Amino acid sequence: MTVSIEVEDQAWLALSGLDALAHAAIEAALAGAEIAGTDCEVAVLFTDDDSITTINAEWRGKGKPTNVLSFPTPVDLPVPDGEPRPLGDIVLAHGVIAREALEQSKTLHDHTTHLIVHGTLHLLGYDHETDNEAEEMEALERRILKGLGISDPYERP
Repeated sequence: MTVSIEVEDQAWLALSGLDALAHAAIEAALAGAEIAGTDCEVAVLFTDDDSITTINAEWRGKGKPTNVLSFPTPVDLPVPDGEPRPLGDIVLAHGVIAREALEQSKTLHDHTTHLIVHGTLHLLGYDHETDNEAEEMEALERRILKGLGISDPYERP
């Protein structure tokens, strides 16, 4: 598994071990979805609210910031022999995630880990458009995060 990290917003650097956090979250999501060991590649962009607002407006028609966006690679994209299969890109906004963590009494580390797991599951085709999809995805997130020592992100204190 290859994880490419780009940090656009320097505020993310206050979260120590960002690279290890991203690797662990993605690896756990792949294992939880039972595709561990797959030779794949994920790109993660750690950005700010303004940048994610622009991306959200361009790709989803929503001119507001959001915590995480996922852009899966088309499954029919040809991959040269010996190259990792690109799963897609995950984009995270520091301001939104930091505010949510504070409002929800979570650490920035745990909330960021949850959102990387969430974004990775989107890259794998999981969604939450219907109640059944949401229940399935949230249950998988809970199991994955429990394995990482992170409490249920959907349980309110």
